[in-house]
Amino acid sequence: MIELLKVLVCMPFLLYSCYSDIKTRRVTNKLWPIMLGAAAPLIIYDIARYGIPYVKWTLISFIFIFVFVYILFYFRAFGGADAKVLMVISLILPIYPALDLINYHLPLAGMAPIALFTFSVFGNSVILTVVVPLGLFLYNLTQPSLKETLKRPHYMFLGYRSLIKDLERPHIRLIEQYEENDGNVSHRFTTGGMQLDEDTIATMKEYDRKGLIEKRVWVTPGLPFMIPITAGFISAVIYGDLIFQLTRHFLL
Repeated sequence: MIELLKVLVCMPFLLYSCYSDIKTRRVTNKLWPIMLGAAAPLIIYDIARYGIPYVKWTLISFIFIFVFVYILFYFRAFGGADAKVLMVISLILPIYPALDLINYHLPLAGMAPIALFTFSVFGNSVILTVVVPLGLFLYNLTQPSLKETLKRPHYMFLGYRSLIKDLERPHIRLIEQYEENDGNVSHRFTTGGMQLDEDTIATMKEYDRKGLIEKRVWVTPGLPFMIPITAGFISAVIYGDLIFQLTRHFLL
């Protein structure tokens, strides 16, 4: 029952973080202390019930995930809010929760061999992120400008073609960087995308007015990673560790 309550306490905060990430691509730092504080009575109860072993596993869970997300954050592969929510989860649910709901034993696929729950959440979120490139690819196949789109088929997994006049939409970046030399505009792929500020948009519109570039350019939407993390959390609770299950499936 305590583990179920911990899961239920986490869910509103995770769902709100998804909403905030979608709307602004930001999640306030104030959210995580409140989330931890809401779960504090349950954490204290577990410490009183299980004692030193529970404290030990909590420290192991937090230290491992802290080092892991710090490395990812250092190499800019992870956002600050993403790292903080995983650290908070590691304190609230240091080991894998085993739940019994309406004659169902969760997780349905059984416990992962590594009992650290947060690693399963992260692993699941990475796998579920793969859905985004596939979704973009299928979306591109349905567009009327497919003939032009197929000139760069690898871009179809990264973004979509947008009219110049629509570049003011929030949370998108140019996949390519544009440069003008001697009256000609060249473009090349840029890792991470090119930020679209007012000056860049004005420049792109000027290129379009002069006929120096195509009417549609490749853009990539910013991925709110809180959504995969929340999906990873839910799937880990209900189903289990996706990486472990996939590995076992292919090895057997």
